[in-house]
Amino acid sequence: MADVAVGKDKCGEQRLVSLPLSRIRVIMKSSPEVSSINQEALVLTAKATELFVQYLATCSYRHGNGKAKKALTYSDLASTAEDSETLQFLADILPKKILASKYLKMLKEKREEEEEENDDESDIGEVLA
Repeated sequence: MADVAVGKDKCGEQRLVSLPLSRIRVIMKSSPEVSSINQEALVLTAKATELFVQYLATCSYRHGNGKAKKALTYSDLASTAEDSETLQFLADILPKKILASKYLKMLKEKREEEEEENDDESDIGEVLA
């Protein structure tokens, strides 16, 4: 069986998870559907979260440009979320960064397209009337 990643707490004792369980409990309780959380569910959620973050980081590092610097960057995470089918649900959470000038240009082009569509629709309405 694979070795379990083990962290250490303040006293030096080994723990099965590295994430703080109290924070995970607070996040889980923030959902209105959750009334109580048993300890096993809390530990399993923490472990699953750790494994997911590890998977995301590993995939992003392998496919990213940070290998040369031995670093993982935000752009690596964003491109992995966009390119990977299994991580596509993160595309809205990890959008690719764009310059403000490019964003403003995109907004202007979108408005112009909408105005053209509105003009076309009004022309059709006048012809039919």
